[in-house]
Amino acid sequence: MPLVSLRHLHAFSVVAATGGIRRSSEALYRASSAVARSVAALEHSLDVLLFERKGRGMLLTAAGQLARLRADRIEAELRDVRDDAARLRERQNARGTKGGAMPDHVSGSIDALLNERRLQAAVLLAEVHHMPSVAHAMGTSQSAVSQAIARLEDMLGQPLFLRTAHGMVPTDAGRRWVERFERVLAELRHIPEDIAALAGVVEGVVTVGALPLARSQLLPGAIAAVLQKHPKLRIRSLESPYEELTAGLLSGRIDFIVGALRAGAGDAFDTRVLIEDRVALIARRGHPLAGKRRIRPADLAAYPWVLSRAGSPLRESLEAFFRSQGTVPPQPAVETGDLALLRGLLVESDMLTALSAHQLHYEIETSQLAVLPYDMAGHDRSIGLITRRNAHLSPGAGALLDEIDSTSRRWR
Repeated sequence: MPLVSLRHLHAFSVVAATGGIRRSSEALYRASSAVARSVAALEHSLDVLLFERKGRGMLLTAAGQLARLRADRIEAELRDVRDDAARLRERQNARGTKGGAMPDHVSGSIDALLNERRLQAAVLLAEVHHMPSVAHAMGTSQSAVSQAIARLEDMLGQPLFLRTAHGMVPTDAGRRWVERFERVLAELRHIPEDIAALAGVVEGVVTVGALPLARSQLLPGAIAAVLQKHPKLRIRSLESPYEELTAGLLSGRIDFIVGALRAGAGDAFDTRVLIEDRVALIARRGHPLAGKRRIRPADLAAYPWVLSRAGSPLRESLEAFFRSQGTVPPQPAVETGDLALLRGLLVESDMLTALSAHQLHYEIETSQLAVLPYDMAGHDRSIGLITRRNAHLSPGAGALLDEIDSTSRRWR
């Protein structure tokens, strides 16, 4: 789905604010006919009327109100970039740092940033660090990408990238601004999805950051249910480390994260607990400890362990649990974050692990593995959702969240 034009969207936003083409043309310093063409082009690209043309002015339709909500969020992000660039230039001037004055059009408006292709080029370059790869991904020439980046740098009065041995790497300012550019592009992507939902069609792509505790049952069940109701929806699941997922959440590349919650998520995020999950002692069916009615801490020392990597939240929690019981934490024979490897080791040996039974639900249900009778009360973890504070999710993301809520209620 092609991106909505930022310039057309800005013209629409000003018309919505002023209530008419003539008044908006003065604010935009454009001819009335040009403003009218921009609004018509936006309506054509979205295949919907955004205004009711009345004798007393132009009134927003329901679709127009949705588009304006996204437009306002986009312009707030771009104003923050403009203002940040102005403050940076003022500090440099105060220190006598070499550099030209910020162009007047940047210090006074966001017009210079209203080009989605330039923002897209900056976002892709920050990700891959290689200009020819960006050109290939965008279907354009390397020269065009170079000019787009140069134009942004000229407008903002600051370099966005540095050429290094590792490729084109964002400057500190570039990293801040690219994050906002990504959020702008995400808002643009959501406009057609918002409007489609008015007609009862939930479509688009939802990108979920999937942490391990959500991957076995919670997320598969919710995805299957939402696709049954909304077959035009597409789901992308990312299984990166927590820090990478939260970075993607901040930039808008990820809609939300689901899995084990961590303390101190930060002011930029909202968290919500879905269920409390208890860790269990798990081994293969037929394990020597499986026949015992009661397992003591001393019984565990006779068998090798497979655990998550040192420093992981689960491993730290497990070590704290054993210490609280007055027992030395187990030293694993194998450390892994790969659930498939862990399953195989448990099934093929007498190894033990401490893990959520939800993560090995199917193996336990088919009696390949068993939960051993060892009380791990107090070793609980919260499974929940992490969203970016003040984010306005797409209808598709909202529909998937509803199904996650419904699925989690059946676990409680």
